[in-house]
Amino acid sequence: MTEPLRLSKRLIELTGCSRREAELYIEGGWVTVNGEVVDEPQRKVTDEAVVLLPDAVAEPLVPVTLLLHIPSGRFPERAAEEIGADSRWPEDRSEQRTLKGHFANLTPCIPLQAGADGLHVLTQDWRIERKLKDDLSKLEQEYVVEVSGELPERDLKRLNHGLVFNGTPLAPCKVSWQNETRLRFALKNPLPGQLVFMCNSVGLKVLGMKRIRVGAVSMGKVQPGQWRYLGAKERF
Repeated sequence: MTEPLRLSKRLIELTGCSRREAELYIEGGWVTVNGEVVDEPQRKVTDEAVVLLPDAVAEPLVPVTLLLHIPSGRFPERAAEEIGADSRWPEDRSEQRTLKGHFANLTPCIPLQAGADGLHVLTQDWRIERKLKDDLSKLEQEYVVEVSGELPERDLKRLNHGLVFNGTPLAPCKVSWQNETRLRFALKNPLPGQLVFMCNSVGLKVLGMKRIRVGAVSMGKVQPGQWRYLGAKERF
């Protein structure tokens, strides 16, 4: 049995590549150990079969964007800490391979209303981060709000247009019943606390809030605590 070596060093011995190339190959998911992809250059190996896959490229990982379904009671501020390979949505149809490097340096975008769960966007891509910031006032967000209380038709119309929040008239939005206890809100750049204020203004008590869409990107059937990759053809 040979002495344990870092996987990157073993790959250098096998291929003659540079140290940086070895790290890029491994972090890019192009190296297998006994048939399984290992993306940690520091992983120690002994006499395992180390293979560089065909068509491997020694390039930095392409930045990704993750769509996380934050469960009720969890803090969005800690969302990035809880993401891992084992919580990827099993039905994710993107062609992305799950790599450890995809969970580093994630920036949260488009804040949730306080107390809400649902769709949370985290990205490594500065272009998406900038676009979401620049387009925040134009992107429609969709929330489902569970409420208790009565809502006459005239007050439903007030929710759509006519309320004043902190001295500022709220922009028109689209509010409709999803079922007997849940309202669907579609609105642009809601102010902090706006949804609770709107419901309280017409005598409703908020029992829960869930964001299900940002722009044209929907959370879909991703389950609480799970995440998926933003698809190559998806646009906010």
